[in-house]
Amino acid sequence: MKNLPMDLLRAFVSVAQLGSFTKAGEILGRSQPAVSLQIQRLEELVDESLLARNGKSLELTDAGQNLYAYANQILNLNDLALSELSKNVVSGKIRLGIPSEFATILLPKIVSRFAKAYPNITLEVNCELSKKLLSKAGKDSHDLILALEDNPSKTWSDLVKTDELVWVASAEHSIHKSPVVPLIAAAEGCIYRQRATALLDQIKQPWQIVYTIPDLSGIQQAIQEGLGVTVLAKSTVPENLRVLPPSARFPDLGKVGITLVASSRNRKNEAVHLLAEFLKTSLA
Repeated sequence: MKNLPMDLLRAFVSVAQLGSFTKAGEILGRSQPAVSLQIQRLEELVDESLLARNGKSLELTDAGQNLYAYANQILNLNDLALSELSKNVVSGKIRLGIPSEFATILLPKIVSRFAKAYPNITLEVNCELSKKLLSKAGKDSHDLILALEDNPSKTWSDLVKTDELVWVASAEHSIHKSPVVPLIAAAEGCIYRQRATALLDQIKQPWQIVYTIPDLSGIQQAIQEGLGVTVLAKSTVPENLRVLPPSARFPDLGKVGITLVASSRNRKNEAVHLLAEFLKTSLA
């Protein structure tokens, strides 16, 4: 069995994130030719071309995009394992902002696991719409923000993953067949709400907001009772609800990006770095 050397993966991810061998070398403390050689060795190892020139810019090939996803997970797990060995000496307080839509699954699972793994780090978690979290006031009041991005881009340093948006209805009711689509959604500014209403308007499908509920658990309960339909990230749909396949009435919703934003004053804070890596690994 072949092994993927960690230093080669780190060089590859750095080049992919920065779009430059020279800039990656500055971060890694290596010369541009040394980084180029590392990428060449990695390409020989996987027997694939990973990067391609497009004018003056570097782009990932199809094989490069596939490896990039794995490389991030491997590096995150490596860094997380090393960090956990010294977890008892890391302390501090982190103000974390997460989307209201993800609070139900993140708080009891990922965030609680981090709290147990790093007992000397205090978490202050605030749940808000991504729009509010990414405002100037939101960024100023948080050390780390997990937010939804309406148009997933190739901002490799911030984009954690993409998730498919889906229409969701009750498994036991057929209210989604009503002439006017009854929508259950969060308040104005919610990406899911904006995506749903824009697409329904685009196909001239009548709709009506029947309930506005700020938290995901409330939305799920209303859907389960057959009061309407909603839009959720596919990974957050509970088993007792039904995903409606794309159709003329319920068009394909596309994807949403999940990004991590660290405040500039805390990017070198070890506790913040640990939480960021923990979230990346868990969500990936």
